Order: sequence, then structure tokens, then C-alpha cells
Amino acid sequence: MTLAIFDLDNTLLRGDSDHAWGEYLVEQKAVDSTQFKRDNDRYYQAYLDGTLDIFEFLEQHQLRPLARFDRAILERWRTDFVRTKILPLIVPAARALVDSHRTKGHTLMIITATNSFITAPIASEFGIGHLIATEPEEIAGRFTGKVHGVPSYREGKVTRLRGWLAEHHEDLVDSWFYSDSHNDLPLLELVDHPVAVNPDTVLAGHARVRGWPVMDLG
Repeated sequence: MTLAIFDLDNTLLRGDSDHAWGEYLVEQKAVDSTQFKRDNDRYYQAYLDGTLDIFEFLEQHQLRPLARFDRAILERWRTDFVRTKILPLIVPAARALVDSHRTKGHTLMIITATNSFITAPIASEFGIGHLIATEPEEIAGRFTGKVHGVPSYREGKVTRLRGWLAEHHEDLVDSWFYSDSHNDLPLLELVDHPVAVNPDTVLAGHARVRGWPVMDLG
């Protein structure tokens, strides 16, 4: 099996799905607009800077709104969110990249720090069956606002991927990983074919030193 792994935000998408979800919740008046937008921007900047406290971010910000509303309301919002906010962020080059691996018979996976409630339908839009995402805790059909297990962020992506490989009796021989972010260096260093996609400054410098391919998906 050859595994082709894709980061999602700012890689397959021309934007950040989690940040966009926060802005969507503000539009729906589901959260206090001033405070939530301020926090949304602050945490996103911390992510870009590589200083994000992932558990604080998840339990004090990203997952809190999921715990406040019934699942039916959340799913209705999510459907509209994907249609109006996410589909415009999917460029043809991203679909073509995924399809190029599909036609080679590679096993396709998205691995993302964004939670699975938001990202599962996006993976489906790409026709990608394997998704490793941060898992929100759920009890009796309601989200609790807490994270379940290891968040798939930085070294956590490696931890979660190793668990998936062990469960499926697979390895990373001839594997690929595409990402835009220096936060993904632990996983990029692990695969046989790391590719920097529209990379941030830190990742671009690292790719240049290591001789990694750099590509622009538009």
C-alpha cells in the first residue's frame, strides 16, 4: 500500500476550515461576535506562529460551540457551511492532485488538526475515505466541548497516524505527505515523499534546505 496523505487547511483548501467555521458561527449569531472573532483571530495567529496551546484552543474555543447546540442544528449549519464557505475554497488543482494519486491506486488520507465534525464532509467531497482529525468528545449524542484522545496537531499527527498504521497493519514505505505548515514538520520528516504546498516562510526555508519539492495549488 502506498499512502498519500494530505493536510487540509491551506493545502487542499485555499483557506482554513476551522477559522471559516468560527466566522460562520458569528454570522449565524451562534456566538458573541466581538469576543469570538477576537479569539478566533488570536488563536489562528498563534497557530501560524507555532505557539498554539492546542488543548486551550480546543476546549476554550473550537469545541465549546458544539456543546451549546443540538446535533440537528449543528448538522444543518454544517451542511450550509460546506456549501457556502468550503466549496469555494476547493480549487481544481487540489482535486487534480488527489485524483492523480487515486488513479495510481494509492490509499488516500486527510490528516488535520481541525475537528472531525467539520472535516468529515470535506473529506467526502474529495472522495477521501480515511480521515484523521481531532475528535470532539460526545456523550449520548451530544458534544461535551472536550477533546477525545490525542489531538492530531504537530507531533499528535504522528501519534495518531502510527496508531492508524498499527490498526491497519500498514507502514509508511513510499508514503507521501502534502502540507503548507511548519507545524507539520514532524510528519513531513517521517514520510518518503514530503511536499510543501504553498508553504509558510518557515516550511519554505526548510524545504529549500532539504531539497523537498514545493508546489503551488493556486
